[in-house]
Amino acid sequence: MVLSIVGTNDLHGRVAMLPWLAGHVANLRRARERDGAVLLLDGGDMFQGTLESNLEEGASVVRAYNALGYTAATLGNHEFDYGPAGEGSFARTPDEDQHGALRARAREARFPLLAANIVDAASHGPVAWENVRPTLMVTAAGVRVGLLGVSTESTPRTTLSVNFRGLAMRPLAETIRARAEELRREGAAVVVVLAHAGGACRRFNDPDDLSTCDADEEIFQVARALPAGAVDAIVAGHTHRGVAHMVNGIPVLESFANGQAFGRIDLTVDAATGRVLGRHLFAPHNVCGRASRDEPDPAHCEPEAYEGAAVTPDAAVRDAVAPAIEAARAVRERPLGVTVLAPVTTRYRDESALTNLVADMMRAASPGADIALMNAGGVRTDLPVGALDYGRLYTVLPFDNRLVTVHLRGAALRELLARNAREDSGTLGIAGARVVVQCEGDRATARVTRDDGRPVTDDETVTVVTNDYLAQGSFARHLAEPLTDDAIVASPTLRDAVARALAAAGPLRGTDARWFDAAHPRIALPTARPVRCP
Repeated sequence: MVLSIVGTNDLHGRVAMLPWLAGHVANLRRARERDGAVLLLDGGDMFQGTLESNLEEGASVVRAYNALGYTAATLGNHEFDYGPAGEGSFARTPDEDQHGALRARAREARFPLLAANIVDAASHGPVAWENVRPTLMVTAAGVRVGLLGVSTESTPRTTLSVNFRGLAMRPLAETIRARAEELRREGAAVVVVLAHAGGACRRFNDPDDLSTCDADEEIFQVARALPAGAVDAIVAGHTHRGVAHMVNGIPVLESFANGQAFGRIDLTVDAATGRVLGRHLFAPHNVCGRASRDEPDPAHCEPEAYEGAAVTPDAAVRDAVAPAIEAARAVRERPLGVTVLAPVTTRYRDESALTNLVADMMRAASPGADIALMNAGGVRTDLPVGALDYGRLYTVLPFDNRLVTVHLRGAALRELLARNAREDSGTLGIAGARVVVQCEGDRATARVTRDDGRPVTDDETVTVVTNDYLAQGSFARHLAEPLTDDAIVASPTLRDAVARALAAAGPLRGTDARWFDAAHPRIALPTARPVRCP
């Protein structure tokens, strides 16, 4: 028999793409009716990211996934972003459940949410939430298949940390090995891992060729750490990149993000013994066919035939998401009173016009702040040409982070900026100051100068406006005093504060040197990122 594993990941609320995904899956299921089965699995970060999803805290995604017939999904770091059920993004009183929104979605799902390495911090055991479990055993065409779900070990730092209180992470490889052994003892002939931890490859023509893959990415390290034969496949996520490769003998899938594509592994299994006889990896398949882009337009999809039949959008899935799409329309179309005359683009690892623009708007919204700092990962896409409405800004800033003001000693600010340059991560957007990173011996250090020419000295206190994600995460140990929950609650959302400031900014051009000038960057580095000093 042939067991087709279909993997999706990092949908981030793009529910409009799901009827087209369902059309592909329906064709594959028909093809497998006589000779096997299909398992539809998700690698996490399902909900957060669009108005269609966020207005209902992910409920529209669950309705669509129910209609699609998902077998299971794993929890991603952004599954914790909504916090309590209802308007607030974090608990305001001791009796409010900071995991309420996620638990509500789990109760609504007709498929389990898997969380093997997210545990209760007090008991160190699995979280005791309805329909959330470490593993799942299913029978597919007579073969017992064990599923286990894990999330990146960075989860506590890559969601709102206040919403992760009471939970803890277990190591990925150790958890997978132990849970896979349990599933084998319980009779699993095939073990599949759903991992919200990812990799990155640039070519997909040869699954055995890892030369275009980033070998140090998290899921590759995990796969190499597993004993031979421990698992039969991995459906990955988190990095928003593509993978369809054999790593340490394990087929690994990751299919970019935002509903753009899906991955597939066909396992040929001896139905009598359960032994896996063969593995066939497919390159990520674009849901919209030739019309697919990073942000594909579901209204203009041109999918190619799949499994020998034309692909048509599924009516049941379309009906499941239609109310959410309509509810979001009025909110999305609200004009912000500013026009984009030339695209304002974002980049992650390098300084970008858009991240700096957001930082400028943050500082404009906080007149008492000396400096603004914005994380590149919070700026998710470019600003296109045209009249800017709330919906377009929402795609740029989809997270409900709060705009907060904190205080740092000058020495701490300099170390924070130098550390960011040394890391292989996103470049911070900055407003109100210029930074020069330089090598002093074998260590990169930062010199910070305000826009008016005054240097930031080690002993002074600097007022910094940022978002609560950074303030509670990578900035937390640098703060002169902790950021309190009351201060977060009293703060506006970053997105709404930026929207108000943009109205006074005038027409926007991505080519404007105010936002980015390659000859005079706001953060000057001695080498490419990450900075390595001799």
